[in-house]
Amino acid sequence: MKKLGKSIYLILVLLFLYLPILILMFFSFNESKSMSLWTGFSLKWYKEMLSNTMIMEAIWNTFTIALAAAAIATLIGTAACIGIMAMKKRSENVIMALNNIPLLNADIVTGISLMMAFIAFGISLSWGTVLLAHITFSIPYVILSVMPKFKQISGNTYEAALDLGATPLYAFYKVVLPDIRPGIVSGFLLAFTMSVDDFVITHFTRGAGINTISTLIYSQVKVGIRPTLFALSTVIFVTVLLVLTTSNVASAKAGGKTKKRIMAVLTALVICLLCGTLYLSGSTGGNTGKEVHVYAFGDYIDPALIKEFEQETGISVVMDTFDTAEEMYPVIKNGSVNYDVICVSDYMIEKLISEDLLAEVDYSSIPNISNLEKKYLQLAESFDSGNKYAVPHTWGTLGILYDTDKIPEGEITSWNDLWKTEYAGRIVMPDSMRDTMGIALKAKGYSLNTVSEAELSEAAAYLTEQKSLVYKYANDSARDMILGGSADIAVIWNGEVLYCREEKENLAYVVPKEGSEYFTDAWAIPKAAKNRDSAHAWINFMLEKETAMINFDYLTYSIPNISVIDSVKGDSDKMDILFPDEIVLKQCESLRNLGAEADDLFTKYWKKFKS
Repeated sequence: MKKLGKSIYLILVLLFLYLPILILMFFSFNESKSMSLWTGFSLKWYKEMLSNTMIMEAIWNTFTIALAAAAIATLIGTAACIGIMAMKKRSENVIMALNNIPLLNADIVTGISLMMAFIAFGISLSWGTVLLAHITFSIPYVILSVMPKFKQISGNTYEAALDLGATPLYAFYKVVLPDIRPGIVSGFLLAFTMSVDDFVITHFTRGAGINTISTLIYSQVKVGIRPTLFALSTVIFVTVLLVLTTSNVASAKAGGKTKKRIMAVLTALVICLLCGTLYLSGSTGGNTGKEVHVYAFGDYIDPALIKEFEQETGISVVMDTFDTAEEMYPVIKNGSVNYDVICVSDYMIEKLISEDLLAEVDYSSIPNISNLEKKYLQLAESFDSGNKYAVPHTWGTLGILYDTDKIPEGEITSWNDLWKTEYAGRIVMPDSMRDTMGIALKAKGYSLNTVSEAELSEAAAYLTEQKSLVYKYANDSARDMILGGSADIAVIWNGEVLYCREEKENLAYVVPKEGSEYFTDAWAIPKAAKNRDSAHAWINFMLEKETAMINFDYLTYSIPNISVIDSVKGDSDKMDILFPDEIVLKQCESLRNLGAEADDLFTKYWKKFKS
């Protein structure tokens, strides 16, 4: 009985550790995009992963930075241990105490301080700055791994080797190194693991186009993580499992020479994998030497279009992504990284214009502007008067998606319906200050862009009243909650509706009668851009009819291109969702840049509601 109890306990521990990974692996073979519905076995996400240049580049960066940082940190850390051992006891204690501070320090403090140091010394953020940062935070781990092995060495052995005529270097290699080798290997592996896992420090010290696996996944939350990343995670897990299993099992049965052969084979395998990744991530652009540095929301462009642009123009694309417009703003404001073209939301475009951070668009270099529906250029004038600085890329409305199997179609028509007690525990609201506050403001008949403290106070109180009815406050995961059946109503962007309907047909979408928010994400050129001709070529390419259709199929978000509008005109339901008529548009408004004082007011009442 006692043995059975131990077995059950072990099984439960293993399930706790590995069940989430097994679920992720299971859904990597799902035909569907959703993690809630199984629609059939498919390998398409693995195929898409291998053809996705951004993912391959992220893998390459992750492992090359980790290998280089671990190797350099191991050399420096081991050399530091030799020096520390030669110190007096008090000095040694002081140095070891200083070595422990970075281990206890918050990663965000380390990341920000390193970024500020690079900028202060005029070092542009790049692949090299990430490597330097990883070496910096890895060295203390190496010292902690190697130092105990030095403590175990008897100094008499080394002295005896010198007395017998060995040089200091030869004595170290033959006498000391074999004893400390396990610590060195442990330090290298720990440094490598910490580097691969790091997100925060990498996020603050990376330059244009430099993504690791962790920063790439983080940057894709605006439109949701695609199953290609499930496939990537599965490949990484299986590879690590096979390497560890092969190494441990074979080494346990083998002699010294065989162990070396096994390690040589595993090393060769790692090199082959890295070379394969480098090949798959290689640019297909021409050899003109031209580049364009693009900065956009994560997963906002079909990766295949990057290769097509490079082949068509001979301009190499350096793609970088961000999660929110607020994350993008200080990068452009401070000029810490140079970008040629950015894609950002309406209110942030307005803010960048007001601070003279954008260059005017040269429309003579963008003949494909004629492919944009004029109505959406006119709407963009609400934040860019005369369309001088921004060219619309995507457009959409915020509305309510609900399951018609649970709620009769047509029953939900107002924002105030989200306060009905019969829907308690079935509602998903956005977790976003301006969007969520905007819903309450619209429900009360006020503007999204009000600066009235009384109206904001009333909106916050109304949201507090609704709190007990809400199942969850979420952004991208709202669609999966609807598809999985854990919620029946979700506030969602219209671009997500087609995505959801691919998996579940009985879903209705409505823009509430009080009006709503519409957004425009647009291309713009920073004033500090170095490759303006390439930036104009990129914008012109994204406006091509065929390009717009490919990107529409990838994103399912509204792209105000004539080709996309024509493709959905025959389907009145799709047309109403993606491109609503004038009656709906007249009731909607876009978010505006309200200034620092108004931002503080919104923040004050948002915090009051959240607390």
